Amino acid sequence: MVELPKGYRPHDKEPFMNEKQLEYFRRKLLAWKEDILRDSKETLQHLQEDSLREPDVADRASSETDWSVELRARDRQRKLIAKIDAALERIRHGEYGYCEVTGEPISLERLDARPIATMTLEAQEQHERQEKVHRDE
Repeated sequence: MVELPKGYRPHDKEPFMNEKQLEYFRRKLLAWKEDILRDSKETLQHLQEDSLREPDVADRASSETDWSVELRARDRQRKLIAKIDAALERIRHGEYGYCEVTGEPISLERLDARPIATMTLEAQEQHERQEKVHRDE
């Protein structure tokens, strides 16, 4: 494990995806995953505590709608955890930070904002344009 200086942020003046950068992103991904898992546990506890015992039909319908929205959000987060795990796997295999389409480095700014990114911004935009064309057909 690499020690990171306090307040370390990757920058362009150091070699791309050096040990410090990889450790920075690994920690960032793990912290994100822990936050999601903690939120999920809180949601489950909340759902278990708030049973469907509301006597009023309107209150019960409102609660069911709230729970449905919450469960959909948790499902999205479950999918996000899979992407985080995939990013951690790319770090382990030395593939993290490189575009899966072009092989070019993904900008540090993009990775800092979206550490699960698998494409450069240009490749992502091209991919989205192609998806839109196929949807419109």
